[in-house]
Amino acid sequence: MSSLAAVSAAVERLWPLAGAESWDSPGLVLGDPEQPVRHVHLAVDAVLDTVDEAVALGADLLLTHHPLLFRGVTTLAGDTTKGAVVARLQRAGCALLAAHTNADVVPTGTSRVLAHQLGLVDQSPITAGALPGTGLGVVGRLPRPTSLVALARQLGDVLPPTASGVRVAGDADRVVETVALCAGAGDSLLD
Repeated sequence: MSSLAAVSAAVERLWPLAGAESWDSPGLVLGDPEQPVRHVHLAVDAVLDTVDEAVALGADLLLTHHPLLFRGVTTLAGDTTKGAVVARLQRAGCALLAAHTNADVVPTGTSRVLAHQLGLVDQSPITAGALPGTGLGVVGRLPRPTSLVALARQLGDVLPPTASGVRVAGDADRVVETVALCAGAGDSLLD
């Protein structure tokens, strides 16, 4: 058995809060650092369905990717979605912790995992992060040039299935050698 403080410290070692984007709000949202943690439930978002899953499974901690509280929150009243999430977690004694852009930017983050699955070489972050060796996104070269449609098929093989699948735009036969990708918060890179 571990404490919430110990689990939070482990999360900090994996994904330091100092690496988060300035607009982000990862970290401990709810819970007593001294409370015991025996069961951690993982989810992308702290929504009512994932909270209900965590509570039904007896989780002591819901660890999410996206933070529940960003900016502009003025109420946690029970008749609001965020308030209902907090209330259900609180009643069940389940803490809430988020690792968002701080988890995206590390060398083992989602962009690097996808880049490795594509076999990209000479990888570097698209933009440098706050901590050495970190940054948003990845740019790298494919081991051998391929067509746009072949790259789309390869992405379809490594990504989890979605309702719309992988979509591409452009000449299907265009040769692709260099790939820039961002598997996390990357809207700041669109320009």
